Amino acid sequence: MSLAEPNPREPLAPTKSRSRRGSPALVAVLLAALAVLVWALNPRQPRLRPAPLQPPPSSCPVSHADFVPTNFTEVAGLPLDRLPKTAKNRALLRLNMEPCSCGCNQSLAACRAADRACAVSAAAAKDVVDEEGAALGTKP
Repeated sequence: MSLAEPNPREPLAPTKSRSRRGSPALVAVLLAALAVLVWALNPRQPRLRPAPLQPPPSSCPVSHADFVPTNFTEVAGLPLDRLPKTAKNRALLRLNMEPCSCGCNQSLAACRAADRACAVSAAAAKDVVDEEGAALGTKP
């Protein structure tokens, strides 16, 4: 055997491992890629401005309250007791759910309770009772 040939029975001498210069650069690239991914997946936030501190100008219209249904079980001046139970319940439901067209922004039942002189709610409430009585073939 010559000195130039390695002996297959002898273990190879440990060689120096490659330098680890590429590792910090690789970590930096991976962190940058992760940051770009997080930025891309972040939902866009609305650009909100705080409300003005001064009161609104007088030219702004005053908004009225929204219509809120009521739960009256009796309405004065209406012949609800003459109706069968199902027709009475349906008439009461309509009287509590339908707004009065007089402009008070209340239900027909609430308008009848608050203002007994309102002719608009009186006529509309009588029409509701008549319709529900006619639907079952009963005349109040």
